[in-house]
Amino acid sequence: MARTNLSEEDEGKRVVNNRGDEVGVISGYRGGHAYVDPDPGITDKIMSTLGWENVDDDDYKLDSSQVASIDDDEVRLKSNM
Repeated sequence: MARTNLSEEDEGKRVVNNRGDEVGVISGYRGGHAYVDPDPGITDKIMSTLGWENVDDDDYKLDSSQVASIDDDEVRLKSNM
């Protein structure tokens, strides 16, 4: 069964909708929630990949209940998102 619980190890992963369209990247993790940067620049992507949290005011909180699956490269959202 696919993992659906978000953690710090997911920082830097692509976030895709149920059709596979990229909607952002996990920019950080705190307080039990991951944060998604919907328009990451190259610096944001590198910082997230290195595990350097880069949560900005325009990032969106993502709860594990919104996640369909997580693999090595991406976080896939449920279809009702």
